[in-house]
Amino acid sequence: MLVHPQFDPVAISLGPLGIRWYGLMYLVGFLAGLVLGRRRAQRDAWRGFSAREIDDVLFYCVVGVVLGGRLGYVLFYKPAYYLAHPLEIFYVWQGGMSFHGGFLGVLAAMLLFVRKSGKPWLGVMDFVAPIVPPGLAAGRLGNFINAELWGRPSEVPWAMVFPHVDGMARHPSQLYEFALEGVVLFVVLWMFSRRPRPAGAVSALFLIGYGLSRFVVEYTREPDSFLGLLALGLSMGQWLSLPMIGIGAWLLWWSYRRGRPQPLR
Repeated sequence: MLVHPQFDPVAISLGPLGIRWYGLMYLVGFLAGLVLGRRRAQRDAWRGFSAREIDDVLFYCVVGVVLGGRLGYVLFYKPAYYLAHPLEIFYVWQGGMSFHGGFLGVLAAMLLFVRKSGKPWLGVMDFVAPIVPPGLAAGRLGNFINAELWGRPSEVPWAMVFPHVDGMARHPSQLYEFALEGVVLFVVLWMFSRRPRPAGAVSALFLIGYGLSRFVVEYTREPDSFLGLLALGLSMGQWLSLPMIGIGAWLLWWSYRRGRPQPLR
C-alpha cells in the first residue's frame, strides 16, 4: 500500500515568509507557457505572433487565471459562505481556486488582448490552447504535493493513503489529472496544431479534451465535503465540464464546415 509522502507545503522559508510549492507550480506553469509560446511563434511565422505579443498574452493570462480562478471558486462552490464573509474573498492564501473560473477569466482577458492587438479571436485562442496543458499539469502536481483534492476510496494496486484524511487507500486522482489534463492533452493539441487548421478547431479540441478528462477523473475524485454529489450523481466539476464538451463539439463541427485554415495575419 502506498502512503502519501506528506511533503512540507512550504518549499523555501525566508524567516517569517514562506514560498509555497503551490505558488511555485503556478510560476512553473506560466514560464512553461511563455517558453512554448515563443517557440511556436518563432518556428511558425504564419501564426503571426511576435515575442512582444507573447509577453502580452502571458500577462493577460496571469491576470485572467488568478482573478477568474478565485471568483469562480467563490461563485461556483461557496457563494453563500462568501456572501456572509465578503472580505475572505481576498484571502487567497487560504486556498480556493477553480479551473473553470480561471478558464472564463482567460477568455475575458483574451478579449481584451484581441481588442488591443486587432487579431482574430479564434486565431488567438487557437494559439493559446496548446500551451495551457503544461500549466494544468504543474497545478495538479501542486495539488498532490499539498495532499489536497484526494480521490475516493479504492482497492487498485496504486491506491494511496493520505494520512491526514484517514487510513483508507484512495485514488491519487491528482496524478490522474496531471496525466490526462496535462501530459496527454498537451501531446494531442501540440501535434494537432503543428499545421494550419480551420479557425476554432484547436480551441474546440481543447474544450473537448479537457472536458472529457475532467469528467472521467471526477469519478475517482472525492467530492467536496460541503457540496457532495449533485443531480444525477454528478459532481460540480462534472456539471461544469459538460458545457465545455458540448460547446467544443459544436465548435469543431462549425470550424470544419466553415472553411479552410486561415493565418492570423
